[in-house]
Amino acid sequence: MSDAPSTQNRKGAHPPTQDIQLSPSHRWRAYWIAVSVAALTILDLSKVNVALPSIESALGAGPTELQLIVSGYILTFGLVLVPAGRLGDQRSRRALFLIGLSLFLVTSLACALAPTGPILLVSRLAQGIAAGIQMPQVLGLIQQLFQGKERGRAFGLFGATIGIATAFGPTLGGLMIALGGDTDGWRLIFWINVPLTLIVIVLAAFFLPSTRTKSHRKVQLDPVGVLLFGLSVAGLMLPFLLTTGSPDDNPARWWLIVGGAVFVAAFIAWERRYSARGRVPLIPFEVFAHASYRNGVLISTTYFAALPATFILTTLFLQSGLGLEPVFAGMVTIGFAIASAISSWIGGNLVTRLGRPLVVWGVAGLLVSIVGMVSAAIFLPPEWALLGMGSILAVGGFAGGLVISPNQTLMLADIPVAQGGLAGSVGQLSQRIGTAIGTAVALALFYSTVYAEQGTRTTLDVYHDAYLYGMISVAIFLALSLIVGVVDLAGRRHRGEPQTP
Repeated sequence: MSDAPSTQNRKGAHPPTQDIQLSPSHRWRAYWIAVSVAALTILDLSKVNVALPSIESALGAGPTELQLIVSGYILTFGLVLVPAGRLGDQRSRRALFLIGLSLFLVTSLACALAPTGPILLVSRLAQGIAAGIQMPQVLGLIQQLFQGKERGRAFGLFGATIGIATAFGPTLGGLMIALGGDTDGWRLIFWINVPLTLIVIVLAAFFLPSTRTKSHRKVQLDPVGVLLFGLSVAGLMLPFLLTTGSPDDNPARWWLIVGGAVFVAAFIAWERRYSARGRVPLIPFEVFAHASYRNGVLISTTYFAALPATFILTTLFLQSGLGLEPVFAGMVTIGFAIASAISSWIGGNLVTRLGRPLVVWGVAGLLVSIVGMVSAAIFLPPEWALLGMGSILAVGGFAGGLVISPNQTLMLADIPVAQGGLAGSVGQLSQRIGTAIGTAVALALFYSTVYAEQGTRTTLDVYHDAYLYGMISVAIFLALSLIVGVVDLAGRRHRGEPQTP
């Protein structure tokens, strides 16, 4: 374990996080309220994907606009995560839960009522801000409420919930379209957020504990650091979010990466200078001195570059290639959701005994499942493809459940509780960046293949190739995740560190 310096000794550092004295039943009640908030935000990452054809038909949205309706949520989600995590560590997480939930309610209403594509896009961007305010508070609260093996179980259940929300999103989206019809069914995807969010607001207001002692010190958010950080994230993510695979994509968008890299350098220089003056920087880089945290972030980034792209490519292939209705295309992920929920709970209980090898096995198993899914899509008769792909995806779900929650536990194991919200939000940011990059790469390969081969081969053959090329990028990201996990194992053995947290 690294002996990273604590930010608590710096001038003006915020007071340490208060210990939460709650009975076990009260702790778990607060936990489930917080996790339900996380599930709401993650559902909106995946359930909108199956609605894109309906939104295009109803509002006349173009490819770039459709991509941003999905990915713009990821962008603003990522932009807000770190400042919100920092604010939650300094002040009341319960207050930020309520602020984020209230904004999520209003923006969901705006999405449901949007009369045009641009209004829907703006509403989705605001909805991402609401999600970004809430998610760091979930991780920070779990870090505060639980210790030791109980924390492993808590992150196991958290991973199960996130796995269900991620995988069940396309099914829920397809069901809403089936109930509401091809024209307006997509609106139900946002309407369903309204009663769910109202219930969670009431529960959060009455049952979430206070997590901060009173302090008269000013909140330190490092405004220059926040600005440079926001420009860095936007510059690095936007080129991928604007990539649709269409011939109309503007090649000049890649220059934004250069600007993003410049802002990253400026951000790092500013944070080091800010820290040297005795102030608390937006991101205390000493958290990356912990190998467990650093490698956990890398695994999380590459894993989430693969997983959401897998669901999007699969539902696109089933809808466009095999001609299935959205509700049936979305159902292919049900097996993954159930299996990952079970294995996440198992992984959360085993991580304190098995440690990092558990994550490596999970990534390897999911990588094998990806190969199996592509083989089923290409070689099985169309009438059997859905069943074959769904069955293999269920096996992949069991493997994937051994990755998310154990990796989360290992990643935060050496992080001080007072930095739990911030460290968790940086980890979540890595997931959002990974999702943006992985989805953009996969969709670009998928759609560019469709554009290149359309009219030269049968429709099914075109979509076979498009699915294959898109899923190759998924396999590459999973292979990178596997390599990081193996390197982390080797490094721990070389340093004589235990594999378990």
